[in-house]
Amino acid sequence: MALNYPRLDNASGVWNMKEVTDAVKGGYWPNALSRGIFGGGYAPSASDVMDYVTISTTGDAADFGDLTGARVCGGGTTASSFTRYFQLGGSDGPATVKSIDYVAFMTTGNGADFGDLSANKYQHGCCSNSLRAISVGGNTGSVIDVLEYIQMASAGDSTDFGNLTAARQQASSVSSPTRSVFMGGHNGSAIVNIIEYVTIASTANAQDFGDMTSVKYSGGGCSSSTRGVFMGGKTPTLLTDIDYLTIASTGNAINFGDLTAARIQLAGTSNSVRGITGGGGAPSIVNIIEYFSIPTGGNAVDFGNLSVTRNQVVGGSNAHGGLCDGNQGAVDT
Repeated sequence: MALNYPRLDNASGVWNMKEVTDAVKGGYWPNALSRGIFGGGYAPSASDVMDYVTISTTGDAADFGDLTGARVCGGGTTASSFTRYFQLGGSDGPATVKSIDYVAFMTTGNGADFGDLSANKYQHGCCSNSLRAISVGGNTGSVIDVLEYIQMASAGDSTDFGNLTAARQQASSVSSPTRSVFMGGHNGSAIVNIIEYVTIASTANAQDFGDMTSVKYSGGGCSSSTRGVFMGGKTPTLLTDIDYLTIASTGNAINFGDLTAARIQLAGTSNSVRGITGGGGAPSIVNIIEYFSIPTGGNAVDFGNLSVTRNQVVGGSNAHGGLCDGNQGAVDT
C-alpha cells in the first residue's frame, strides 16, 4: 500500500489529500532515504565524531565526518531540516561554546561554521521544523529560560524568540511542523515534570502544556508529526521509560513502553514511524542503538551500535516529525 504514495525520491503517481493524510496519520507514509546522524558526546573525553544510520533499516552506524571541534552536548543540542543537520553550542570539555556547526545530510564530510548562539551554553534542548531551529533554556554558568532560533536555510547568528515559563536545563524537545514542545529538565536545584510549548512560526513565550509521568531530565526526545516521545532519563533513578504525548493538544504524558535498559544522556531521533535512541549511560557509557514504533507504542528493540561508544551524544534526522513526515508540507498536522 505504501508503494502507491509519493516519495521524496520518486513523486510520481496520483493521490488526493485525504490519502496523504491517512498515510501520515496511519504511520505508513514512506520516508525515502531518511538518515539519522549522531554527533559529539563524551567517550571518555569530548568527541568530535559524527556517525549515521539509515533509519528504515537496522545495522551499525557508519562514520560521517567530524564536527569543527569536540562537543560534549549534555542535552539535545541538535536540530535539522530536510537537507541540513545542526549542532548548536555545547562544551568542548573545559569550556562551553556558542558556535553552530552544520552538515548536509546526504553527503558525508566534516562540519562547517554556520554562526553563533547569543551566549556560550550547553545542556539546552533543541528542536525544529523545516525552517526554524529553536534552542531551549540551558546553562551559561547558571540555568536560563532563554528561547532563541536560527533560520536554517541561511547562515547567521541566533535571534531572540522568547522565554520559558521558568529557567531549566537538560529538557527534551520535540516538534510537529507547527509546534515545539519542551519536556522535563532541571531548574538548578530540582528535577521538574513541566511540559510547555510554543508555535514555531511566531516569537513568544512558552505556554503550559501539561506534566510528565514523573519528574525527569536528561532523556532523549523524538517525534512524528503527531506524537512526541521522551526516552529514558533520570528521576534521580535511571529510567527505562518511554512516554508520549499528542503534540497538537495539551495534556499529560502517557507511558508508551520501555528501553532495553535504563539510560541517561542518550540521543533521540526519528522518521514518522521509527523512534531511534543512540548511546548514553546505563550507568556505564554504551554504544547501543535501539528503535521502537511511534504510531503503535511498545518496547524498544536492538538496531545496532554507534561507531564510537559515548554518552552526552545528540541525534537528528532529515525525516523527523517537525518536517511533516517527509511530505514536504502536503499535510500539516
